[in-house]
Amino acid sequence: MIRRALMPGAVALVAAFALGWLIAGAGAAASAALGIAVVLANFAANGWSLAWASRISIPMVQAVALGGFVVRMGVILGLLFALDRVAWFSPLSFGLAVVPGTVALLVFETRLMLRGMGVGLEIPADPAAAQAAEALASREV
Repeated sequence: MIRRALMPGAVALVAAFALGWLIAGAGAAASAALGIAVVLANFAANGWSLAWASRISIPMVQAVALGGFVVRMGVILGLLFALDRVAWFSPLSFGLAVVPGTVALLVFETRLMLRGMGVGLEIPADPAAAQAAEALASREV
């Protein structure tokens, strides 16, 4: 899913840069493009961390999904405060790129899911539950 988002993300990055340049100049253009890059990086980090957690266990997926969201939002907020000290950075352009970029990404994800992406998802059984099921099946025979 991450690879599928790269091309539309690159188009959005170029569009944000061009729109920022037309409206407020080079600083706004760089800030808007950086905002879209942050949205794409956030999406990729989410996908990769969930893929990693899915190889471990269902509780790990839940922990990464909830805890990872808080961590990623903290990183974005920290980045915003750190970049605010740079002269060329425009927090308004950054925010005006991040918010619609995030909404567009959520729409993109929703469309992929509605088309059946993830249909083949297999959730592995808990090892203890699998052993209990085997023990029960052997007693019934």
